[in-house]
Amino acid sequence: MAQAHAPEHVVPGGLPTEALIAQIIVAKFGDHLPLCRQAEIYTRQGNTLVRAMLGNWVGRACFHLKPIVAHMREHSKAADRIFMDETRAPVLDPGRRRTKTGFF
Repeated sequence: MAQAHAPEHVVPGGLPTEALIAQIIVAKFGDHLPLCRQAEIYTRQGNTLVRAMLGNWVGRACFHLKPIVAHMREHSKAADRIFMDETRAPVLDPGRRRTKTGFF
């Protein structure tokens, strides 16, 4: 009898599922919700997740997404035209204790 190997997780030996990490990334980059606020939200729900741990998970997920980003970059470079959205959005700037202007 043989058993197939279990698929690798983004965080080896860790508790977060790929769905939770995807939720954190979408909230951070899609909804512009900083990790410190996400940590507070999870703490209010009874799950203590510190910002450093969330940052580690995001970093690991970004590492695994690099091949997809590289493929998208090459695909975009081959296009005749690229559409850009220059919508402004406030971005936290912790060093100056204020916000700066960022773009979508």
